[in-house]
Amino acid sequence: MESLKKNEDFRKCYSTGKSYVNRDLVLYVCGNGMGKNRIGISVSKKVGNSVVRHRITRLIRESYRLHEQMFNSGLDMVVVARTRAKDADYHRVEGALLHLAGKAGIYGKKNTHMDD
Repeated sequence: MESLKKNEDFRKCYSTGKSYVNRDLVLYVCGNGMGKNRIGISVSKKVGNSVVRHRITRLIRESYRLHEQMFNSGLDMVVVARTRAKDADYHRVEGALLHLAGKAGIYGKKNTHMDD
């Protein structure tokens, strides 16, 4: 699993990507032309203190890691935790992530590229 780290990569995904929302998460998706996925996770201070924010980050990262082979490749994804995610357990975060990936049409079909 590769991470998005640069602010410009996050901003590119925010501005050019499509967004999908549910009660716990927001998912931004855009093509990257690399043939592999990169994921960025953003949890604002509004969600909670650093312990809460890191816990949510770990839950999102683990949910993606366990299902990574089912995601289409060649994508940059930014997952933003909403304030309601503060109380979520692993299964709720996993369900929210897979729900958004299904809405975006990027989950379930192995190795197809999204058009940019």
